[in-house]
Amino acid sequence: MTTARDVMHPGAQCIPVGETLDRAAQLMRDMDVGALPICDNDDRLCGIITDRDIVVKCIAAGHDPSRVTAGDLAQGTPRWIAADADILDVVEEMAGRQIKRLPVIENKRLVGMISEADLGRHLPEEHVATFVERVYTTH
Repeated sequence: MTTARDVMHPGAQCIPVGETLDRAAQLMRDMDVGALPICDNDDRLCGIITDRDIVVKCIAAGHDPSRVTAGDLAQGTPRWIAADADILDVVEEMAGRQIKRLPVIENKRLVGMISEADLGRHLPEEHVATFVERVYTTH
């Protein structure tokens, strides 16, 4: 059985809730990623921030990214998957919720992230096609 751990990108780095969005953008640039998990002071996942969030919800809204924190943009309960979850459960979670990145959790701690590209590298073509159709089709 292929698990979330088998396909994830290990060692995802959290950004603290109190860190500013300009710093989040710098980390994304330095790490060459488009999203960062947001973690609280106990390293618990409390959201995900994307490069698009920074542009649309901060800059385009007229806010200063050096004054807005990652926690300010964290909304709702973040979706995640257990490290030992079956890959088909990963696909269902991502496709069913139309999300492109999914944190992987073990022992209540972030251990990695799964992206569309990770799925593309590890799934048979027919599963990738189904995933893409479900994520990018508007309902």
